[in-house]
Amino acid sequence: MTITSAMPTAKERPRRTRTKRASSRPALKLSQLLPSHIDLREPLKAVLVCEDCKTWVPVTGMQSKVQKLVPHHIGKAEEADAIRCRSSNRRIEWDMTIPEWRQALADAVTEASSRQSTTVLPKAFSPQTDRTLRARAERTLAGRVADWDAVLPRVAATDKNRWATPAGDAPTECPAVPLTTLHPKR
Repeated sequence: MTITSAMPTAKERPRRTRTKRASSRPALKLSQLLPSHIDLREPLKAVLVCEDCKTWVPVTGMQSKVQKLVPHHIGKAEEADAIRCRSSNRRIEWDMTIPEWRQALADAVTEASSRQSTTVLPKAFSPQTDRTLRARAERTLAGRVADWDAVLPRVAATDKNRWATPAGDAPTECPAVPLTTLHPKR
């Protein structure tokens, strides 16, 4: 796609918020937020999770006296109406230093990792299952053939009884049931 002079371009945004307005809601204290909802790795580009809309929002005015959340909207871009979030321009109280935040984040990570199981243990076998599995592993081909040879006479007797028709059970008002399989000719 080529760029032409008719295509719109985004304007450069101001580096700092020029408005004096601030939200009437109480200031957000960093110590009340979860350490994982704060990103202070680059202090001049701090980012927080908004309490109301649960989105990551940058903090403006890092080099001025008052730091505030950037004005932002609720909802997804180009899908929902542009409704201003109630926490837009909300002041932030820095009651936590960057080393304190790093320590709190490290503590949260170790706590979360201690809750998660690191090794998956197999389910213990019952004694009967254990005996069966060991017997299967120890069986040889000759042993299996001998087992089948021992079972074959009983299978043949069961098949013979299955095909036998008991006397006196023939239907009275309908034709006899054919005992041979019918194959239609084409």
